[in-house]
Amino acid sequence: EVQLVESGGGLVQPGGSLRLSCAASGFTFSNSWMCWARQAPGKGLELVSTISMHGDFTWVKDSVKGRFTASRDNAKKTVYLQMNSLQPEDTAVYYCVRRIRDCSDDMKDASLRGQGTQVTVSS
Repeated sequence: EVQLVESGGGLVQPGGSLRLSCAASGFTFSNSWMCWARQAPGKGLELVSTISMHGDFTWVKDSVKGRFTASRDNAKKTVYLQMNSLQPEDTAVYYCVRRIRDCSDDMKDASLRGQGTQVTVSS
């Protein structure tokens, strides 16, 4: 059974930092690209970041470029999202997603993502 468990969310002031973690089990983690997606209140899911199997390729959406960084530790079967200079518009539930074909499609499949972790950026 595929399991993805996110952690590390919380309440942070604008300009602050958080590091999200996602522990994976039930599949061969080192053979899977992983993604991070988020859903802000009243909005749809949006893809935030993608990381290749060995972490040698990463992509982040333009609005978080230079602030967010994805990484992974295959020995620990964990993927991370380091978020710096957080802004109120980053407030959302953040999900890690196992990529099967395409992160933009896979993130919509609840069986391929975790339960999410809430990130709230507010003063």
